[in-house]
Amino acid sequence: MSIQEIRFFGDPVLLTPASPVVDFDKELRNLVEDLTQTMLDAPGAGLAAPQIGVPLRVFTWHVDDVLGHLINPVLTLGEEIQDGEEGCLSFPDLRYETKRALHTVAKGFNMFGEPVVVEGSDFLARALQHETDHLDGILFIDRLTPENRKLAMKEIRESEWFNLETEKGNTPTIKASPHTIFGRNS
Repeated sequence: MSIQEIRFFGDPVLLTPASPVVDFDKELRNLVEDLTQTMLDAPGAGLAAPQIGVPLRVFTWHVDDVLGHLINPVLTLGEEIQDGEEGCLSFPDLRYETKRALHTVAKGFNMFGEPVVVEGSDFLARALQHETDHLDGILFIDRLTPENRKLAMKEIRESEWFNLETEKGNTPTIKASPHTIFGRNS
C-alpha cells in the first residue's frame, strides 16, 4: 500500500469507462488502501481508481471527517438541484460552479463484497456523483456550462501541470456529459 501518482487531465485513462470489479480479493483491498492514502495525502474529498491509472469501478471519499469507499456504484439521484463550487485532483487548483443533485443514494459493495448503501446530501452527494462520473469516463468540466467550460479550458491551457501532460503526448478531449441531471446539463 502506497501513495500513487494522480493522473491529470489529458491522460486517456480518465476518459475511459472503468470495468466492474469481479474479484473481491487482497489486490482489491490494496487498491482501496492506495486510493485512501493517495486521497488523504493530496488532500482531496474523493478519488476514483482511474485517477491513479486503474480502470476499475472503485472510489474512495473523505467528507465531514468520514472515510468511505464504494465498488461498482449505482446512483439514484434526488430531484432537487444544488449549484456549488467543485474541483478535482486531476485538475489541480481548478474550481468551478457545477450543478449536481442535492441528494443521492449510492448502492454498491465494500472491499469484502458486502452490499453497501450510502445516502448523501449536499457535499457528500456531490462527491458521490463526481467520483461515479470518473468511473464512467466523465470529468467535472464536462458538466460545466459552455461559458464556464471555455474559461476552465483557458485556465487549464495556462497551467504548468497541463503543459507537462501535453509534453507527454496526452491530448485532452472535452465533451458534454451524456448524463444529464433531469434534462438540465447547463
